[in-house]
Amino acid sequence: MKVLISGASVAGPALAYFLHRNGFDVTVVERAPAARDNGYAVDFRGEALDVLAEMGILDEIRRHETKMRGTTLIDETGAEIGQLPAESFAGELEVPKRALTRILHENTSATVEYVFGDSISALAEHASGVTVAFEHAPAREFDLVFGADGVYSTVRRLAFGPHDEMLCHLGLSGAGFSTANHLGLDHTGLLQSAGTTAIYLFSAEDRDRLTVSLSFATDSPELDRRDRPDQEQAVRAAFARNGWQTKHLLEAMTTAEDFHFGSSCQVHLDHWSQGRIALVGDAAYCAAPTSGMGTSQALIGARTLARTLAEAPNDHLTAFAAYETELRPYITENQANGRAAVAMFGGAADSSGR
Repeated sequence: MKVLISGASVAGPALAYFLHRNGFDVTVVERAPAARDNGYAVDFRGEALDVLAEMGILDEIRRHETKMRGTTLIDETGAEIGQLPAESFAGELEVPKRALTRILHENTSATVEYVFGDSISALAEHASGVTVAFEHAPAREFDLVFGADGVYSTVRRLAFGPHDEMLCHLGLSGAGFSTANHLGLDHTGLLQSAGTTAIYLFSAEDRDRLTVSLSFATDSPELDRRDRPDQEQAVRAAFARNGWQTKHLLEAMTTAEDFHFGSSCQVHLDHWSQGRIALVGDAAYCAAPTSGMGTSQALIGARTLARTLAEAPNDHLTAFAAYETELRPYITENQANGRAAVAMFGGAADSSGR
């Protein structure tokens, strides 16, 4: 059976591994020109460690552990007011995201076809499969198509509907970047939460670099669609009255080469599949970064989806239903935790989850 996966971050390569192991012919398409070499730290919790072990990469992943020692809570002047243990942010195991994506790609590149620098432009399902059009390559036929392409999933938009109908904004947006570690942090973090803003700083893998997160309350994810100057201006406006290190951090933001901006959103769908097309990871059920469960959900979801397909190889509808029935309670709990944690970072989530 020939299948296409959109997205080569975490959920996509993990799903590719398990599907190929079960006898599927797998192609992965990724908009980026190569395996992504960006992102900061990601963490694993609970069953996700079992997934890594089953893939045979847990020991290699452990060699990249950030070994964070905890986070200090500070007030508006920078004075210490409390401590959070390492597992609050780092889970049971934390590694740089670029290490994870590299290992996942290397673990599958010999058995899976990767198409970089391209993206799906249209999906046309018919009785025996799905005709997939691409932005650059010629159209191809697949038996099944999977969207593992993140919160703003192209597959979800094409097969399920507009993003705005699927996303629940949690009242929080923010910028992330790295700069010189002028505070001398060493495998530790600092968190300052003041009203509708929060600053989170940490240094782990590279002691000379400081990872910065500046988050603030917002009414919608509209800023995600703006260009960098507008996003920077929104950050400066939100932090205009903050003291401590804020002025220095805002100056560093302007020259950061790895600046990125995003809003904390959850994805809520009545169903994670539509005919021969199914979603996995953030594309299907993002619980927001505040949940700390995105990477774990991606790995566990990929293994679960592949297993249900292996158990019903000639009946994708039964397999997709089993995948959702088994996984949805776990996702529901993680999304509730993600909403509850937003206040720590300056947001004001809608507790209804919609």
